[in-house]
Amino acid sequence: MSTDFTVAPAPASTAPVSVPPQQPLGRIPVSDVRPCVDHGTRPAKSVVAEPFTVTAEVFREGHDAVNATLVLTDPDGVEQHLPMTCTNPGLSLWEVEVVADREGLWHYRVEGWSDPWATWVHDASIKIPADIDASLMRAEGAVVLDRAVADPARDEGGRAPLRAAADVLRDEAGHQAAAALHLVTTGAAAAELAARPHRELVSPSADLPLLVERELALFGSWYEIFPRSEGAHVDPTTGRWVSGTLRTAAQRLPAIAEMGFDVVYLTPIHPIGTTARKGPNNTLVAGPDDPGSPYAIGSPDGGHDAIHPELGTFADFDAFVADATRLGLEVALDLALQCSPDHPWVTEHPEWFTTRADGTIAYAENPPKKYQDIYPVNFDNDPAGIYAEVRRVVQVWIDHGVKIFRVDNPHTKPVQFWQWLISDVARKHPDVIWLSEAFTKPAMMHTLAKVGFQQSYTYFAWRNTVAELVEYGTEVSGEAAAYMRPSFWPTTHDILTPYLQFGGRAAWQVRAALAATMVPTWGIYAGYELMEHVARPGAEEQIDNEKYELKDRRWDLVAEAGDSLAGWLTMLNRARREHPSLQLLRNLTFHHVDDDQLIAYSKSRTLPDGGVDTVIVVANVDPHSTRESTLRLDLAALGLEPGERVEVEDLVTGARWQWGEETYVRLGPESEPVHIVSVIR
Repeated sequence: MSTDFTVAPAPASTAPVSVPPQQPLGRIPVSDVRPCVDHGTRPAKSVVAEPFTVTAEVFREGHDAVNATLVLTDPDGVEQHLPMTCTNPGLSLWEVEVVADREGLWHYRVEGWSDPWATWVHDASIKIPADIDASLMRAEGAVVLDRAVADPARDEGGRAPLRAAADVLRDEAGHQAAAALHLVTTGAAAAELAARPHRELVSPSADLPLLVERELALFGSWYEIFPRSEGAHVDPTTGRWVSGTLRTAAQRLPAIAEMGFDVVYLTPIHPIGTTARKGPNNTLVAGPDDPGSPYAIGSPDGGHDAIHPELGTFADFDAFVADATRLGLEVALDLALQCSPDHPWVTEHPEWFTTRADGTIAYAENPPKKYQDIYPVNFDNDPAGIYAEVRRVVQVWIDHGVKIFRVDNPHTKPVQFWQWLISDVARKHPDVIWLSEAFTKPAMMHTLAKVGFQQSYTYFAWRNTVAELVEYGTEVSGEAAAYMRPSFWPTTHDILTPYLQFGGRAAWQVRAALAATMVPTWGIYAGYELMEHVARPGAEEQIDNEKYELKDRRWDLVAEAGDSLAGWLTMLNRARREHPSLQLLRNLTFHHVDDDQLIAYSKSRTLPDGGVDTVIVVANVDPHSTRESTLRLDLAALGLEPGERVEVEDLVTGARWQWGEETYVRLGPESEPVHIVSVIR
């Protein structure tokens, strides 16, 4: 039995399968160029003289040789060609170290290209010694050299050795094949082609932006103060507190500079409102002498563009900035875009705030926290007016010498606003630096960095175990380092972790050492020297918090008693200044210690004279007991040979030892909890 099947005739034409639009691919494919921030829509970041690595995948069909060049373009459009090295042939991975020598907007791209000279050298080195097509290989080599001679960019000095090498290959009577091969692959022609290769089928990637900023955007030590507490005291006659001033705060600057800090950061210095003013320890009732939170900005005396009358005048502020400058300090000012109910904006621009259904203005909340003394600005109400006013306020402080802004809670304002503000300020003041105080979700933290913030607070304060520190250190020094520069703070005026509440002196030493050596930018809050460790019940912040009251730390008496970590902080900042390896972020390498309470890492940097600066840190993160164990160094990562031993100097104590692949270490509170050693080469 059979069945007839009827088959429909094929259509005369078939519509092509739809594919998404694609960028044209070059003849020599170049892909996955890194760093690349948001597909090249935002710049990668660097600072002057900071080395970083650019990588890319470059490959081609068949067996002919491929090569790659990084083209670095400076702000004036001048190009520099840097040869790349294939570090993993199996994955076609190419890389090169890049250093930009001045500030501004640079660009870079990777060019893949066919390398006919390398192709010929490879083939000829196999065939000629085996006497396979020796004459043909010589002729083909001469043709490759002829093409290289024809490069329009090559000068006559470079063409001469190439012509000579081509003549050697063609002169079969005068030069045996093996001898000719040796001459042309080791002589002047090979040197010329190594310095100025003959590139064919050049295929560029897209140009990617690189923003190069001043050194302080990457490397610096910060010291935070409440100016009103510096010089504050109780009047012996009246028994009432007297606020410090900008003039008395300036008297603290020499000690801050002597400890080696680069930046003195001032919490808000503006007039403070009285409506819903907070009392001591964030209570809802303030007494007549309670100063209120400086973050409740604004009163009849002015707003964000004014100075609290008790602190002084703009002349006093200018004098403070001048004193700081003479001591080598820059002044950072808190930019907290919220208002007391008494702020002039509340009456002049009520539309800038959120009005609730009952007609009242909404105060700030972060449930369960309530900030009844603060109105948040609603940036969706009259954005043009708000943007312009904030830009005006920022300019006021720039005109008075402020080049650094620590921004309070930027994650509660539109990212679009920060992108506009930072960009607009940079047009006339590219040296202004912005620190983001955004303890929030990673996506927001990273996006704030991408749109312009040079530095960011981090989760460091809550990373205490070795595993947590290794994971976080690896994260912040990895791909994210192309756009986000972490600032490590062991404490702030809002943060006092249980580790420091109960860890004793060793805990405070260890956290400062980790913050100062793991990343290039770190900071402390005044009082760190005194190990102020008592927390307000139910909160991870100090009791009698300086946000709500004046504090007289009696620095003179502390100095006399000697009960201070000032010497420890001075040692850390001195090590940072003297060792360039500690001034970089992307050079962090972790090493193994058998005891899981001991952490070890190193940082290395090649110096201009060709030497290498290497610092190794080993710390005991258990502040309550002494630990002894074996440190196992990755010698290759340190640029050392297997089995090699080196002399090291402990920057903490000055002791010297011989360290090798396996080294005994003993650290604890009764001796020293941290080794910070310099490798003596």
